[in-house]
Amino acid sequence: MLDLKYSLVIEATEDPNFFGFYSPDLEGFTGVGHSVEDCLYQARWGTEEYLNLCKEENIPVPPPNPNPVVTIQNSPRESSSALPV
Repeated sequence: MLDLKYSLVIEATEDPNFFGFYSPDLEGFTGVGHSVEDCLYQARWGTEEYLNLCKEENIPVPPPNPNPVVTIQNSPRESSSALPV
Protein backbone atom coordinates (compact mmCIF):
# COMPACT_ATOMS: atom_id res chain seq x y z
CA MET A 1 0.00 0.00 0.00
CA LEU A 2 1.22 3.48 -0.87
CA ASP A 3 1.33 5.89 2.04
CA LEU A 4 0.11 9.04 0.26
CA LYS A 5 -2.36 11.53 1.71
CA TYR A 6 -3.16 13.23 -1.61
CA SER A 7 -3.63 12.13 -5.21
CA LEU A 8 -0.60 12.17 -7.49
CA VAL A 9 -0.10 12.37 -11.24
CA ILE A 10 3.23 11.10 -12.61
CA GLU A 11 4.05 12.03 -16.19
CA ALA A 12 6.59 10.23 -18.35
CA THR A 13 8.54 12.42 -20.73
CA GLU A 14 10.38 11.70 -23.96
CA ASP A 15 13.52 11.24 -21.86
CA PRO A 16 13.23 7.79 -20.24
CA ASN A 17 15.23 9.00 -17.23
CA PHE A 18 13.01 11.96 -16.39
CA PHE A 19 9.50 12.04 -14.91
CA GLY A 20 7.48 14.93 -13.58
CA PHE A 21 4.78 14.78 -10.93
CA TYR A 22 2.15 16.96 -9.32
CA SER A 23 -0.79 16.65 -6.99
CA PRO A 24 -4.19 17.79 -8.25
CA ASP A 25 -5.17 18.09 -4.57
CA LEU A 26 -2.35 20.51 -3.64
CA GLU A 27 -2.12 23.65 -5.72
CA GLY A 28 1.50 24.35 -6.69
CA PHE A 29 2.96 21.03 -5.51
CA THR A 30 5.21 19.62 -8.22
CA GLY A 31 8.46 17.72 -8.52
CA VAL A 32 10.68 15.55 -10.66
CA GLY A 33 12.16 12.09 -10.41
CA HIS A 34 14.26 9.64 -12.38
CA SER A 35 11.67 6.83 -12.27
CA VAL A 36 8.10 6.19 -11.20
CA GLU A 37 9.41 4.82 -7.90
CA ASP A 38 11.59 7.88 -7.37
CA CYS A 39 8.57 10.15 -7.99
CA LEU A 40 6.57 8.25 -5.38
CA TYR A 41 9.42 8.61 -2.89
CA GLN A 42 9.96 12.32 -3.68
CA ALA A 43 6.22 13.02 -3.47
CA ARG A 44 5.81 11.25 -0.15
CA TRP A 45 8.53 13.26 1.56
CA GLY A 46 8.00 16.42 -0.47
CA THR A 47 4.35 16.57 0.57
CA GLU A 48 5.34 16.83 4.23
CA GLU A 49 7.73 19.69 3.48
CA TYR A 50 5.12 21.42 1.32
CA LEU A 51 2.46 21.16 4.03
CA ASN A 52 4.86 22.49 6.68
CA LEU A 53 5.70 25.45 4.44
CA CYS A 54 2.00 26.16 3.87
CA LYS A 55 1.40 26.16 7.61
CA GLU A 56 4.35 28.52 8.19
CA GLU A 57 3.02 30.91 5.53
CA ASN A 58 -0.61 30.64 6.75
CA ILE A 59 -1.70 29.12 3.43
CA PRO A 60 -4.82 26.96 3.78
CA VAL A 61 -4.12 23.24 3.55
CA PRO A 62 -6.81 20.95 2.13
CA PRO A 63 -7.76 17.92 4.19
CA PRO A 64 -6.15 14.62 3.15
CA ASN A 65 -7.90 12.84 0.31
CA PRO A 66 -9.72 9.79 1.76
CA ASN A 67 -9.14 7.88 -1.50
CA PRO A 68 -5.97 9.21 -3.12
CA VAL A 69 -5.25 7.98 -6.63
CA VAL A 70 -1.89 7.64 -8.38
CA THR A 71 -2.11 8.20 -12.13
CA ILE A 72 0.81 7.42 -14.44
CA GLN A 73 0.55 8.92 -17.90
CA ASN A 74 2.56 10.39 -20.73
CA SER A 75 3.16 14.12 -20.53
CA PRO A 76 0.96 16.11 -22.91
CA ARG A 77 2.37 16.46 -26.41
CA GLU A 78 1.95 19.41 -28.66
CA SER A 79 -0.53 18.65 -31.39
CA SER A 80 1.13 18.42 -34.79
CA SER A 81 -2.28 18.40 -36.50
CA ALA A 82 -2.77 22.13 -35.92
CA LEU A 83 -1.03 23.54 -38.98
CA PRO A 84 -0.86 27.29 -39.54
CA VAL A 85 -3.19 28.56 -42.21
